[in-house]
This record gives sequence, C-alpha cells and structure tokens, in this order.
Amino acid sequence: MAQASATLGHDHGDDVVAQHRKNVEASKALILSRLGGLKPKIAIILGSGLGALGDKLHSPVRIAYKDLPGFPIPTIVGHSGELIAGKLNGVDVIALKGRKHFYETSDPYPLKTMIRAMKAVGVEVLFVSNAAGSLRADIKVSELMAITDHINWMGMNPLVGANDDDFGPRFPPMTDAWDPALRAKLKEAAKKTNVPLHEGVYIAFRGPMFETPAEIRMAITLGAQAVGMSSVPDCVIARHCGLKVVGCSLITNMGAGLSDEKLSHAHTLENAARGAANFEKLVTEFVKLI
Repeated sequence: MAQASATLGHDHGDDVVAQHRKNVEASKALILSRLGGLKPKIAIILGSGLGALGDKLHSPVRIAYKDLPGFPIPTIVGHSGELIAGKLNGVDVIALKGRKHFYETSDPYPLKTMIRAMKAVGVEVLFVSNAAGSLRADIKVSELMAITDHINWMGMNPLVGANDDDFGPRFPPMTDAWDPALRAKLKEAAKKTNVPLHEGVYIAFRGPMFETPAEIRMAITLGAQAVGMSSVPDCVIARHCGLKVVGCSLITNMGAGLSDEKLSHAHTLENAARGAANFEKLVTEFVKLI
C-alpha cells in the first residue's frame, strides 16, 4: 500500500491532521484483521541491534511497515521496519522492529501513526528500548539502564503543530512520563532473571552525529546518565495519547571523551549484540509480570 504520509509536509494544518487520522484508522483495521485471537496490551519498540526479540515470538503474525498506511519506513541498519504480533512467555505482545529517527526526517507523523495505531488496537503499555551511550563509569558497555526520566535536547517536539483532541490534550503533563509502577515491575523482572539493571535519566540529542566531548560534559552537568538519539519523541507521543511508558537503554558505548573507543554505528550494533541476551531475558520476564 502506498505511503500516504509522503504527502505530509511541515504545514500541520487541517488536511495533514485529517490524513493522519485516516492513516491511523486504516493501519488499525489492517492490524486487527491480522491479529486473529491475539489481544496484545503491550507493544515493544525495538531499538538498534535489539530486533531479534521480535523473532522470539511464538505463532508470529508479521506485517511490514510499508504495508501499514502512514507507518515509518526506517533507513538505518538495525531497524528492519516490521510489526510482529505473537506470544512472548505466554503473553500477547506486539514487537515493533525499528523506528524512524528525527535525524532521518523532520516529519513527526509516521512515528505518531505507529504509536497511535498501537493505542487504537488496544495496547495500553509501550515499552521503549534504545542503544545508548553511558555517561557514568559504573554503567558499563553491554549493561542495561531503566529510564527514570528524560531530557529533550533534540531542538524539536513531535507535538508541535495542530493538536487533535481525539488523540490527546493540547498541553499533556510529563510528570512520571516513564511510569514508576511499571519501572518497579522491570526491576522485579531484573531481580528474578539476575540481569543487572541500572536506573537513570536519558538525554536525547537529534543526531545523526555522535556528541562532542563538550556536549557530553554538558549532559552530565544537566543530570543525565545515558545519551542517545531516540525514545524521547516516542515517550511524548505515547503519553499524549494515554499510553503508559516504560523502557530501558542498552549501553553500547561510553559518551565521547569518556573512553578511548572509536564511535560508529557498526560499533553500536556490535556492542548491542553483546547485551541483547540480557535484554531479551529481562523483557520476557517483564511482560509476564504486568
């Protein structure tokens, strides 16, 4: 199916909002037509190098993003662009293999369509994952960090423009944007599976370049413990439409200037693979607890 979102420009007026509504409804209809008896209440956005969890679902239903009207078409290695619904540890879930980052586009509507379609099909919890850089020496490469809060340093916000009151309020509160009760369940899952799990604030830069050492020092001063180029817009859109949000970062590198490693996307994917097994163990136990 052709991507209707291709017509969406920077003018977030009535026509754009109307097209977005149509995309959400059409994607909802297609997803529901394929789910069969599945009734997933949790959707998991799988970040760079973490897509393998989607392949662990039993009796999977697969839908390519390109077949879902208005969904993002990722262009980055490690984001395959596929929705997979199935059972994980006996629980109905949707795995979203990839997102479109705001260094790939200035159009927020594909990400809005993906997340709001999850709400439309009955999802209540969005689990957001990402690959991130550590800003603390004790949060090491290949370890996991539960996100307690975020700092938006991207210079953009996906809710700018016309607000559609059918999706959410004009001025959504962001206190406890990363749900404390769900994070407590995530910590419980970590304890049960013996997976080390740190906690901290995630700061998002737009990218696509890695941050400078000076920017990393600034982020530390601002109170962040991990840095990346995603997840904040996902959380904002999800909270706006009433989804609860929980998530974690898989640490794939130290922030620039904090080690001698050479930063690259290949390096990110390589280290994500090292920590993916613990991520999968953690999420598999977590979905059962909620």
